[in-house]
Amino acid sequence: MKPQTTEQSHHQTFEDIKQIDENGNEFWYARAFAKTLEYSDFRNFIKVIEKAKKACINSNKDVLEHLVEANEQLRFGQGATKEYPSFKLSRYMCYLIVQNADPSKPIVANGQTYFAIQTRRQELKDDNEFKKLKEDEKRLYLRNELKEHNKLLVDTAYNSGVETNLDFAIFQNHGYMGLYGGLDAKAIHAKKELKKSQKILDYMGSTELAANLFRATQAEEKLKRDNIQIKSKANDIHYEVGKKVRDTIKELGGIMPENLETPQKSIKSIEKEIKNLEEKKTSK
Repeated sequence: MKPQTTEQSHHQTFEDIKQIDENGNEFWYARAFAKTLEYSDFRNFIKVIEKAKKACINSNKDVLEHLVEANEQLRFGQGATKEYPSFKLSRYMCYLIVQNADPSKPIVANGQTYFAIQTRRQELKDDNEFKKLKEDEKRLYLRNELKEHNKLLVDTAYNSGVETNLDFAIFQNHGYMGLYGGLDAKAIHAKKELKKSQKILDYMGSTELAANLFRATQAEEKLKRDNIQIKSKANDIHYEVGKKVRDTIKELGGIMPENLETPQKSIKSIEKEIKNLEEKKTSK
């Protein structure tokens, strides 16, 4: 049996302290979560919670749905226990907390990846509209999402020193190389056996598009959070984020992006088919 990596043990720790309430809903106690994130003083952790609450409000979500006051029972030596004021945290609130916690702590960095991926998975699971979509419709949905987030990534990268079209092409390749095990856009294009005029993003399945969407959103957030001003540093961060997503896919037992099947039908073809169907429905 292979020994667990530090990242795997951290992820297991987050699962170990997870609680399930009487209705089957998962939650984390704030004091246990603070201890896992290596905050020895709960008062300092409260400051992080306050930042997370503001982020929750800015995301137009109800804080009370994700954070509830509660008493938490703590254990001491020789089996003694005592209750302290605490909170019950949802997975989404945990995600916001690790995004606002001290990034110099390795477990915080790993927690950012863990909760971001798990939160996104839960969002898609809970999205009834998404669940009803067929594969081609999922591809179109995710491709449009990625298109919008890439616009935001371009703006953020520009503010981080990535100013010219060539700069951005190099920046984008760093993200691809991290996610695709060293392959840049040209190599991915060749791997997919696409024609010169065909774009790689238009020939990705929903799983591959979702991985790239996650790469783009997390790269944008990290560039902003770290206030990057130098393009070489921005390139490094994009590579690191891509690699972190790749490592997590591997840890979860997924197929590496470069080994996923390339769809025969392009996104443009799907758009055209859906448009024709809508026109036929309208004309009836």
